[in-house]
Amino acid sequence: MAVDLPKVVPLTCHGHSRPVTHLSFSSVVDDNQYYLISACKDNNPMLRDGVTGDWIGTFIGHKGAVWQARLSSDASLAATGSADFSAKVWDTHTGECLHTLQHSHIVRAIAFPSQPQPQVVATGGFEKKLRIFDLSRATSSASNSSSSSPTSPDGMNGTTNPTPTPCYEIGPGVHTGAIKSIVWGTDLNILVTASDDKKIRWWDLRNRAVVASHDVEGPVGSCELSSLSGSSGTSLSVAAGKTAYFFSSTQPGQLLKTVKTPYEIASVALHGDRRKFVTGGSADTWVRVYDLDDEKELEVHKGHHGPIWSVNFSPDGKLYATGSEDGTIKLWKFCKEPYGLWR
Repeated sequence: MAVDLPKVVPLTCHGHSRPVTHLSFSSVVDDNQYYLISACKDNNPMLRDGVTGDWIGTFIGHKGAVWQARLSSDASLAATGSADFSAKVWDTHTGECLHTLQHSHIVRAIAFPSQPQPQVVATGGFEKKLRIFDLSRATSSASNSSSSSPTSPDGMNGTTNPTPTPCYEIGPGVHTGAIKSIVWGTDLNILVTASDDKKIRWWDLRNRAVVASHDVEGPVGSCELSSLSGSSGTSLSVAAGKTAYFFSSTQPGQLLKTVKTPYEIASVALHGDRRKFVTGGSADTWVRVYDLDDEKELEVHKGHHGPIWSVNFSPDGKLYATGSEDGTIKLWKFCKEPYGLWR
């Protein structure tokens, strides 16, 4: 079988001490620069240079495992959801916690709208409630902080807000399982949730109602929007059971393709322009690359020593990142030409 990519050794990013639960890239910010944030059960999400994987800073303040972490499109803000019953919003330049959003159970999912310096954030988790928080009307939770260092314990001031951040719930009682992932699509009025009741739901924020839903065959592993810069092939990619689902990113609920694999998959990411997708195993430790059209397995990459809970393509599509139970992040080159540290 002809493979058009030479074998390349991945870059391994160390620093976490527990399983890595989620990875997310920013958009390309300037001069082909972009960033990567990782969520981890060691309580400490980390910001990295997306091209090289070099560590930039650690956000200190959560008291429990961090399940999901996302960057705003311009990488100016980070948002994290944690087992300490809170979500936090951070300044990525200083590491300062700007807002702490208290919940009554574990926060598994968090999302920003795809716009610079977003003023709202969506959360979900074991409460089975989808909430939208208005950050523009919030009181800063770090207003009394004596330090702005991203790695200083003094900079984590922000465990409680003087007054709660205004929020509203979308679709009370609709979710019958924990919300595992939230995706804010290209249409800012549409929000997608993936939950443990094995349903993907599309919500219209204007009337706060479900406009489409789709049942999946097993527990949802990942649900992410492919967001390659200038790509015509963006889609919503979902891993559930042994199946990868690809939905339209513009038409709520429109299923473009399903691919059944012989393996339990925990994560999936699509490269729309290349018509290929990558899966991370939940029962094994392997990364697999597939052809989207003929559904054939093209490559198998070994290197992780635990299930691969998250996989994401960089915004320029030149590499993808994997995060594993083994506590490491790996960056895998996905282009023929020299790129980043691969020369």
